[in-house]
Amino acid sequence: MSPAGRSRRLEIEGPVGVLETILDDPGAADEGGSYAVVCHPHPLFGGTMDNKVVVTLARAMNLCGIPSLRFNYRGVMGSAGSYDEGRGESADADAVAAWGADRFPGRRLIAAGFSFGAAVALRLNGLRSVSRLIMVAPPVQRFGLGELPTPAIPWLIVQGDADDVVDVLAVADWANALVPKPRLIVMPGVGHFFHGHLNELREAVVNEIRNG
Repeated sequence: MSPAGRSRRLEIEGPVGVLETILDDPGAADEGGSYAVVCHPHPLFGGTMDNKVVVTLARAMNLCGIPSLRFNYRGVMGSAGSYDEGRGESADADAVAAWGADRFPGRRLIAAGFSFGAAVALRLNGLRSVSRLIMVAPPVQRFGLGELPTPAIPWLIVQGDADDVVDVLAVADWANALVPKPRLIVMPGVGHFFHGHLNELREAVVNEIRNG
């Protein structure tokens, strides 16, 4: 987030109760007039809105003048409810996006997510109008990603080739078979959690937004 910006904790009303949310607002309008919803990894494996990749995605948005909303799914930390195999979590993301649409009227939605959160971001595209999609290490062999419609919007996928959770070849095969194709960046020597490579991830996302 830029020095002029601010971070604010919120409680947004979701489908089954409150959702803990952080609004990171850089305090300056971006050229494209957007806001972002950033979705975190799998809640049953320790995923929260404070995950370092999620925070990196939020900071990339802020560097581009875009306010971001990251949130805890139902049942995570202080958010109400319990795990719902991606269905409820997608509805949670939609509720956060709806709050953002009210808070930033006229701005377009960017959906972003890491791992399980990448699947949620893609599902969010089917629930409301999304202008740009950013997926990091998408679990293409799980959560029914292959059954979802292909968005005809600017779409970036970032994948590490040393990922021991998500198969880089499966991601490449999936992305290359899509029409229209997303832009795929494969980072050499990068594992699932981007340890030591978060700056590279941030720059890839910033470049995509500014130049894509």
